[in-house]
Amino acid sequence: MKNVFFDLDGTLTDSGEGIINSIKYALNKLEQPEADLETLRKFIGPPLMDSFQDYTGLSKENAKLGMIYYREYYEVKGLYENKLYDDVKHLLESLKENKRNIYLTTSKPEPYAKQILKHFAIDEYFSDVYGASMDETMSEKTFIIQNALENISPKVNPKETLMVGDRSYDMSGGKDHGLTTVGVLYGFGSEEELKNSGADFIINKPLDLLNYI
Repeated sequence: MKNVFFDLDGTLTDSGEGIINSIKYALNKLEQPEADLETLRKFIGPPLMDSFQDYTGLSKENAKLGMIYYREYYEVKGLYENKLYDDVKHLLESLKENKRNIYLTTSKPEPYAKQILKHFAIDEYFSDVYGASMDETMSEKTFIIQNALENISPKVNPKETLMVGDRSYDMSGGKDHGLTTVGVLYGFGSEEELKNSGADFIINKPLDLLNYI
């Protein structure tokens, strides 16, 4: 495989603390009941607008407010309540040494994604970053992957590309475009979720990915 598309949250970074704290802050400002931890963890990965409606029952209007309040906390604190998974930097170094092209394809807004890569000093490994728009009009993983495939120059062959992620959206988005999909078990999705959404391979730790390049 010549190319690797990575998800961010739950794949490269353990971002749970910052995301959950940002959701709690937003729900509190909306005067909504506090959600349990299981519900809060479901927010990690999918588009934020959808999650507020699907998991807390907010109307579309209140979900938009929720996004605004979420970002009040996230931009100042939540973004940094985050850490790289063990060996991620080693993995990226190994991929680069083996002449693989590395791209980020994330449902997180693109400016935040770039800021996080820079914060952890891993931005140098990525040929480009493709993320959601700030208004989340383009946040579904399948559209983000499509955007990457249409804009990477020179073009990459989907048959020579891995999509690596921890949630069903990563697997189904990759499958929509003919990518080989690799699900990671150290993130926020379960083995059942990954298998049911079409994962070709499943790995337990970051460096296991080297077996598939």
